[in-house]
Amino acid sequence: MSRVLFINGGSEGHINPTIGIVQELVSRGEEVVYFCIEAFRERMEQAGAKVRTFDGQQFIKAFVSGGRNYPLERVNGLLLTADIVIPSVLEQIRDEHFEYIIHDSMFGCGRLIAQILELPAISSCTSFAQTEAAFNEMVDQSIVNVPVETVTPIKDKFQSLTVMIKEKYGVEIRSPYEVFCNPAPLTIVYTTREFQPDGQAFAQTYKFVGPSIGSRAIQEPFDLAELKGKNPIYISLGTVFNRAIDFYKLCFEALGNTDHLIVMSIGDKTQISELGEIPSNIIVKNYVPQTEVLQYTKLFITHGGMNSAHEGLYYGVPLIVIPQSADQPVIAGQVAKLGASLILQMQNLTANQVREAVDHVLNHSSFEKAARSLSESFRKSGGSHQAVDEIFEFTKGE
Repeated sequence: MSRVLFINGGSEGHINPTIGIVQELVSRGEEVVYFCIEAFRERMEQAGAKVRTFDGQQFIKAFVSGGRNYPLERVNGLLLTADIVIPSVLEQIRDEHFEYIIHDSMFGCGRLIAQILELPAISSCTSFAQTEAAFNEMVDQSIVNVPVETVTPIKDKFQSLTVMIKEKYGVEIRSPYEVFCNPAPLTIVYTTREFQPDGQAFAQTYKFVGPSIGSRAIQEPFDLAELKGKNPIYISLGTVFNRAIDFYKLCFEALGNTDHLIVMSIGDKTQISELGEIPSNIIVKNYVPQTEVLQYTKLFITHGGMNSAHEGLYYGVPLIVIPQSADQPVIAGQVAKLGASLILQMQNLTANQVREAVDHVLNHSSFEKAARSLSESFRKSGGSHQAVDEIFEFTKGE
């Protein structure tokens, strides 16, 4: 049995794919000590981990203080979290021994802690992977027309933060790519090489194990029996950018009082009472057990986060993607490229556009066929079982 140190950040999209990994590691005899924010303690303890936490509010405050307009500002934000996470982790594991570390691919402190502790490191990549060349091109494009007086202080801040971290913690940061993408000797990517844009560009140290799909704790009752035989349309904008009352009402206008059963998840930022009268064919909940509902669903209208896109396609459900931010436009483009979705834009969206998109996807079998093909490839890729096989193969050689 090995002791595993797992470092993660503070969002559903980065936490949920690792639940299956933790369960698989524990089932094979590993002891997992998992650092995250308090909000995720229960689900990780249910997965079998020994959970320890760092201050989530301070973490977010430090990250956001770096700036949000340019990728380099986000890099600085990640570096600013070092003084929140690193001392807390080191204090809580003092005098403990670990055989290896798994760290999230988008939270730089995990990689820094791996270097401080001199542990074999595995990166857990819950988004699309990025090569260094692609990352640098993205950064360059983001500042190509930005005045030098805006860019120079951001670059100077990066340099001063790297100096500070080297002085404090004895680790060297050579590039923004190291901070933002956390390369490691082994990277577990929770998609397939075929679904990954430019998948052949990645070395064999990147293991594409497919989606890690697992049930989540039920937060409120939901009667799945209502869905049997009715092939509902499921609508969700995920867990972050879901305060969208106008969009939900637009869906009422587009799909209310039709022959379709609609299940709509609106998250915890909106009260159901704020939506006014709800059409009789629409079920609205603050929370829906997504992986369970998708098993009955004929169409998924989604923001296109990596988890949601993977989960819909894993169950062979075609998508209509309305990307909100971050990597969602890239994910939307990839699903559309592979023939399993249409893309709509939230800005200036009309009820008629939603209705026409729904009719188009449901009336053209090619979308379902493409979704089922992706489902088959996802299921063959191995998921959390394959991921742990790769982890064991890697640690055996260390």
